[in-house]
Amino acid sequence: MKKIAAYLCAFAALVCLSACGPSKPTLRLYTWSDYLDLDLVKEFEQKFDCKVVIDCFDSNEMMYAKIKAGGSGYDIIQPTTYMVKIMAEQNMLQPMNLDNIPNAKYIDKSYIDRFAYDKTLKLSIPYMIGYACIAYNKKQLGQIPDTWGVYDTDKYGKRLTLLNDMRETIGAALKYKGYSLNTRSDKELAEAKEVLLRWKKNVSRLENEAYKGGIASGEFYLVQGYKGDLFQVLDENKDLDFMLPREGMSLSCDDWVIPVGAPNKELAEKFINFMLEPANNAKNMVFTMYTAPMEEAMKYLPDDLKNSNKIRLPKEIMEKSEMIEDLGDDNAKYIKIWDEIKAD
Repeated sequence: MKKIAAYLCAFAALVCLSACGPSKPTLRLYTWSDYLDLDLVKEFEQKFDCKVVIDCFDSNEMMYAKIKAGGSGYDIIQPTTYMVKIMAEQNMLQPMNLDNIPNAKYIDKSYIDRFAYDKTLKLSIPYMIGYACIAYNKKQLGQIPDTWGVYDTDKYGKRLTLLNDMRETIGAALKYKGYSLNTRSDKELAEAKEVLLRWKKNVSRLENEAYKGGIASGEFYLVQGYKGDLFQVLDENKDLDFMLPREGMSLSCDDWVIPVGAPNKELAEKFINFMLEPANNAKNMVFTMYTAPMEEAMKYLPDDLKNSNKIRLPKEIMEKSEMIEDLGDDNAKYIKIWDEIKAD
């Protein structure tokens, strides 16, 4: 998710650097591309008489490797929850002073209880929730059934794509079979493999990059993709629509964390608090098209988004969806199956 061209990061950094004088305190963020509303960043700079510098990463593993190798100087990082767990266990994060982040009280308790790594919110505070779903060309396909089983047909002329992502794509097959996408069962994984071998015969390719442009241009009729990417395209093309599989989907959440050694910890806490202000949070949701686990912020969304599935997942689908978890040694089971699927 969130794979936008790297030059946007450089542009963001230049915009932020030019906003304040060189003598002002500097807050350094390490985050995903195109993942913060720069108007809000500028507002924070003006309010706290500082400058904000944004660096970008395109995978949790890239970020982790840089920080682990000694990459320092960042005040805030936004890893996905499973990576937060790894970094916390390796003492790479420091506790936050929640007295400086009173807006953390708005994070939905139901989300904290079910999904948050840190139930106290001292090491990590949820930022945005994303998921992988399906976009399709309704002009070409008409109404499609709300199931991952749409891949179980050859009637679309192989103009479909699945993500080239081991956990996302195996996870979709597992959900289709009614299993957890974090299963460790050899039997359930073998069944998912058979499903994917069928689906693979009906798709053009496994694809992480070109699906967005492909569905927009009409090259593809149906794609599995990440929420933010897909909804940006949908907003520009009335022939497209999205589908949330009734079996459930993978969920992911990126969190606010402060790394050990952050030069401006208190300013970082002020920035997190500023972005958690419900009105600001809503504005940021509109910009990113991801969903913050904050009911209070929903009140500030435009009317056309307040109850839209683009922002708010239906309760029945939310209950069937899961966070992708780090499975430790059992990750090897997924790697083996994925290699076999790709080699077939």
